[in-house]
Amino acid sequence: MPEERLQKILSGAGVTSRRKAEQLILEGRVAVNGKVITELGTKADIERDHIKVDGKLIRQPARHVYIALYKPDCVVSTASDPQMRTTVLDLLHGVKERVYPVGRLDYHSDGLILLTNDGEFANAITAAKSHIQKTYLVKVNGALGTDDEERFRTGVPLSGRRTAPASIRMIRKGDNPWYEVKLIEGRNQQIRIMFKHFGHLVEKLRRIRIGSVDLGSLKTGEFRYLEPEEVGKLMKMAARDAGRKPTKNV
Repeated sequence: MPEERLQKILSGAGVTSRRKAEQLILEGRVAVNGKVITELGTKADIERDHIKVDGKLIRQPARHVYIALYKPDCVVSTASDPQMRTTVLDLLHGVKERVYPVGRLDYHSDGLILLTNDGEFANAITAAKSHIQKTYLVKVNGALGTDDEERFRTGVPLSGRRTAPASIRMIRKGDNPWYEVKLIEGRNQQIRIMFKHFGHLVEKLRRIRIGSVDLGSLKTGEFRYLEPEEVGKLMKMAARDAGRKPTKNV
């Protein structure tokens, strides 16, 4: 097997996402053949070299798995948490494979999150150029005006960069209306910050769909395995939006 960058190997082995793998390397938590590695460009061969993370030998996963989880409120969408809060991995009872979250969902948000041990899949779905659309239901403490809704759609300033075009429509009227919001990006706290830009606070936020995968009949805290057809469709969507041919046959 040809040598690959360590962060790609760790991601492909289901240790963590490629971005988090880079952090592990920089922190000196990765060793190859007994030597601690801190250079991001370092390459290795998982079939030939002994690669350890925090002293644990890693291997290629026996099989790739893809999971859709209904994350409850007050659960962390990371593999571990220094504050010892409940993480999404704590909810995967009976899953033997070592998986990690694909992207994130805020601590006080609930809804759909994907998990996998397939680094290629995770990178395809989370890459900014993939433009995988995500759909949310959002309860707000007051309705947006018509002009504000249009400005929401065209983009608002966020950390010095305007948000990408979005979709928004009111689905339930009232003093605390519900909106359906669709985004093709997922910047930190984005929806909450966008509504706050117009003077409104988000009271509840639920993600109901990622690309072609939705919550379906899942109840909060429940999960299911994605069908091969679902994985393939997501990969095709990511490849189409990024302007490349899909490389994965599922």
